[in-house]
Amino acid sequence: MVQDSDGRAKNAALDYHEFPKPGKLEIRATKPLANSRDLTRAYSPGVADACIAISKAQNEAFRFTAKGNLVAVVSNGSAVLGLGNIGAQAAKPVMEGKAVLFKKFANIDCFDIEVDEEDPEKLADIVCSLEPTFGAVNLEDIKAPDCFVVEKLCRERMNIPVFHDDQHGTAIVVGAAATNALHVAGKRFEDIKVVSTGGGAAGIACLDMMVKLGVPKKNIWLCDIHGLVYEGRAEDMNPQKAAYAQKSELRRLDDVIGEADFFLGLSGADVLSPDMVRRMANRPVIFALANPTPEIMPDLARAAVPDAIIATGRSDYPNQVNNVLCFPFIFRGALDVGATEINDEMKVACIKAIAALARTTTIAETASVYKDEQLTFGPDYLIPKPFDPRMTGVVASAVAKAAMDTGVATRPIADLPAYKESLDGAVFRSALVMRPVFESAHKAGRKVVFAEGEDERVLRAAQAMVEETTTLPILIGRPDVVSMRLEGIGLSIRPGRDFELVDPEHDTRHSEYWQTYRGLMSRKGITPDLARTITRTNTTAIAAIMVYLGQADSMICGTFGQFHWHLRYVTQLLQKDDLEPVAALSMMILEDGPLFIADTQVNQQPTAEQIARTVEGCARHIRRFGIEPRIALCSYSQFGDLDTDSGRRMRGAMDLLDRRDSNFLYDGEMNLDAALDAEIRSRLLPDSRLQGSANALVFANVDAASAVRNILKMKADGLEVGPILMGMGNRAHVVTPAITARGLLNMSAIAGTPVAHYG
Repeated sequence: MVQDSDGRAKNAALDYHEFPKPGKLEIRATKPLANSRDLTRAYSPGVADACIAISKAQNEAFRFTAKGNLVAVVSNGSAVLGLGNIGAQAAKPVMEGKAVLFKKFANIDCFDIEVDEEDPEKLADIVCSLEPTFGAVNLEDIKAPDCFVVEKLCRERMNIPVFHDDQHGTAIVVGAAATNALHVAGKRFEDIKVVSTGGGAAGIACLDMMVKLGVPKKNIWLCDIHGLVYEGRAEDMNPQKAAYAQKSELRRLDDVIGEADFFLGLSGADVLSPDMVRRMANRPVIFALANPTPEIMPDLARAAVPDAIIATGRSDYPNQVNNVLCFPFIFRGALDVGATEINDEMKVACIKAIAALARTTTIAETASVYKDEQLTFGPDYLIPKPFDPRMTGVVASAVAKAAMDTGVATRPIADLPAYKESLDGAVFRSALVMRPVFESAHKAGRKVVFAEGEDERVLRAAQAMVEETTTLPILIGRPDVVSMRLEGIGLSIRPGRDFELVDPEHDTRHSEYWQTYRGLMSRKGITPDLARTITRTNTTAIAAIMVYLGQADSMICGTFGQFHWHLRYVTQLLQKDDLEPVAALSMMILEDGPLFIADTQVNQQPTAEQIARTVEGCARHIRRFGIEPRIALCSYSQFGDLDTDSGRRMRGAMDLLDRRDSNFLYDGEMNLDAALDAEIRSRLLPDSRLQGSANALVFANVDAASAVRNILKMKADGLEVGPILMGMGNRAHVVTPAITARGLLNMSAIAGTPVAHYG
């Protein structure tokens, strides 16, 4: 019997939770535990010193333990997703999932804690007793009105942030989406009429937030399963609902929906009809957030009012209101400043940061995750996507600032811009190591021409260059194709205003270009007709000619095709007595820091002289990143133990470097393990001049260097910056087809650095 799609999806979900081992979490040590010395420090007797320090000053727990980055996700399972009161044990997969999201999006460690206690006061007692362990508490899936009681008691008694995400996380994301929806609709919070369905914890919290954002309470009409919440109603009331009771004779949703600007649904399926939508105000905003079936399906709402602005809780429609846009990042900011609570100002700061980010240009990293979606601010893109890597830096830093401004930060951050940079560096792994290069390029204001200007990655890199640097991008491409692709992927840059566009088919400088090319290549088989053809069709040649003529300072090519095909045109036009390709250097950013690899592209079997020049070039380039080079010359031969070709060439390079009195650390020839492990190296050659682990590996042939580079990329999650073409005075760089838009941005910074800084 063929299994239906629902059955397959169910089995896939169960397999995901069961294999390769049950659950979604594990604990990993952050300190080494490899020998008896480590054991005595991790536990008895060394652990006593940390204990004594904390007993003398409680805040030292944030210094000597993981408390400052540890959140408790606490639930009693009384209101789990759409499943209702399924109990604490059954809620565990959800809480584990919540912990995984904390770790994935904000690198926050979590313990999920499922408590079999339905009495809200007793549950609050249990949560409060956990304060010595955690830096913050996330309350989750506790039914209303118990959740109000638990949170109130915990906030009053605890000196760490306590945040009920079902209430406040939803309210924050709704607030951010509402901010932008009203921006699109041309309306203000102060002027709108809001009709809401659902009087639960999330619904009330959203209305409270709307009031904080400027909506007058008298303009809010709250309905639940029994109809309008009105003054004097006794059925199914609590103080939170009563705060929104209207003095009115109207009783039904249908009675109050007329001329509403904003519908907020956190109730159930099919509550809002198309006829009700038609009776709302012009350009209505409809947030139908019930899951899995919303209060009205978006296609029905849009059929009723085509210009309605719609959000749902579903991932298969635009504008999904998802709490993951909030809770990891608000906790990140709160933890990092040691906040004692998450107050209203921090929540509003979170809203403003999320909303503002949605109005910026989407970056390539986000677009690569959501390939088939239009991520351009407007009615169908009101809030950012969870996988936008800018969320951490933008939102957490805004929250941290609000905490400090309101006096709830016990560990204020002195330099907020540096803090934001550190957060960005955690998600953009190249950010920190590239900072010195970007700073140098920023001062130079150079022009960099991209040979493949129609490529989406190049277009996104150019957008980032315009927004983040002073380097002027020049793109070679057909104007109609470039314009179409800019529009299609939602980029705001335009030719003539933000970048220079060179049309290979119709540029007015074509005559100058072909004559220049023919003049340089006339004795190398290039006829006038061939020169005309090449300078109409070969964008790498055009880019090289522009650099040769001084119309650009540097060029970047190679997003498609073979490295040496591009290199041929670079050398034809730009190589001269003091400039020739020496080697390609790739920086691999690994978990424990950068590792430089050469030569990954240029010389198949370099001579001793070429190896020596490669080592010297590596040293110069590594220092541009603010790193002191420690270079190992790698070979199968090790410190003269084999008479091999690679060993002889490496030893010859060592002799040349020694005679040149080089001012950096290098040694060789050696195996890769000896290069990276100082202990192994010291056993083989106790007086090695290299200290510690090498941070640059120079190989005796391209095959070895390229293989190591690719292994690090594929198996060690290495992020490549490069390849950097050494020896050409920073006038040209040939990248590889695997490069990303972020990689091209990094290369533009390298190309945008003054020539004197590079070899």
